[in-house]
Amino acid sequence: MSSRQDIRAFTFRTKAMIASMEHKVRSARRHEFIYWHLASHGVPKSLHCLHLTLAEEYAVNAIARSSLPSPEYVSRLSDPSFYHIVLLTDNVVAASVSITSAIKNSVSPEKMVFHLVTNKKTYTSMHAWFAKFPIKSAVLEVKGLHQYDWSHEVNYGVKVMLEIHHLIWRHAYKNLKEGFNTVGNHERKLKVISPRCISLLNHLRIYAPELFPDLNKIIFLDDDVVVQHDLSSLWQVDLNRKVVGAVFDSGCGLDCCPGRQYKDYFNFSNSFISSNFNEDQCGWLYGMNVFNLEAWRSTNITATYHHWLKFNLHSGLDLWNPGALPPALLAFSGLVHPIHSSWHLASLGYRFPQVGLETFKAAAVLHYSGPAKPWLEIGDPEVRSLWTRHLNYSNEIFRKCKVVE
Repeated sequence: MSSRQDIRAFTFRTKAMIASMEHKVRSARRHEFIYWHLASHGVPKSLHCLHLTLAEEYAVNAIARSSLPSPEYVSRLSDPSFYHIVLLTDNVVAASVSITSAIKNSVSPEKMVFHLVTNKKTYTSMHAWFAKFPIKSAVLEVKGLHQYDWSHEVNYGVKVMLEIHHLIWRHAYKNLKEGFNTVGNHERKLKVISPRCISLLNHLRIYAPELFPDLNKIIFLDDDVVVQHDLSSLWQVDLNRKVVGAVFDSGCGLDCCPGRQYKDYFNFSNSFISSNFNEDQCGWLYGMNVFNLEAWRSTNITATYHHWLKFNLHSGLDLWNPGALPPALLAFSGLVHPIHSSWHLASLGYRFPQVGLETFKAAAVLHYSGPAKPWLEIGDPEVRSLWTRHLNYSNEIFRKCKVVE
């Protein structure tokens, strides 16, 4: 009898010890996951150094202030016979890689015109970089938001848009703090604290017709992309009178890729959302798109976008997760033309992207959407190397600021 009691006591103690160890492991993994996400929001010292050095160059070096583009190429900025590619970014290194990779893989780089829009804070650094180290073959302009002379109506609309996005972000962040201890998809919850969710440059693409009044068509690239194949045939895609060309899936067969359904963007516990939308519907990808600005100007897309923002504001701010895509899915509804999935491979900014080698090779544009941006050191080294190979390791300022080690 005593022997049985000893065995039973030993069993209970062992189970308790295993349960305690499992709890500690789960807790450690959870903390590691949180710290990984927090690390993704930092700006490396090397990038701070780069921007400060370039700003100084702009102040003291006439070459760093030279015209972009040169006067003889200004006419190309509105010439419809060229391929117009747009980036909205405040990251010099990211812009450099996106543009360099696009030119390197272009069949006709002389047909490319890049329109790079940045904010007032980083304008001098961005201008200095591309003035000191000009791109070859293609034409590039660098423009700061402070250089636009918009109407009062547009300025007010941009201000209201950003304010509502800030409110949505704060509401989601408050809910995150209050409910993080509950069981759920913490990856999705932690996304709400990303600075990109409240970045003006990230949201400003909804004003593309106002940003580029002289253009009727553009290819839009996020700054966290690298181009692997020629983009000229993308420019030629017939959008069938739609406003935007976008990839709906990235090689996931007939089903939506994980995290791409409406239930991943919208709050289906809200009665309005659940009664008006299908939670299994696939969302399209933002970050590599073709925009028909001529068709856009004949629609009320931007007004519809603002309508949804205000509706969300008056509905308690919880209709969708923070970010630029959810309201765009609503505003562009019925005006999106699907393009082949090989044009855009997204979600490479996560820790363990489940993508085969052939899919990587086939993708025209690799998009590091997710926390692990390629200029950080927290992503998968193999995936990150597809981006870092486009860095100029011999550049004097890169070496000074230790951008590349």
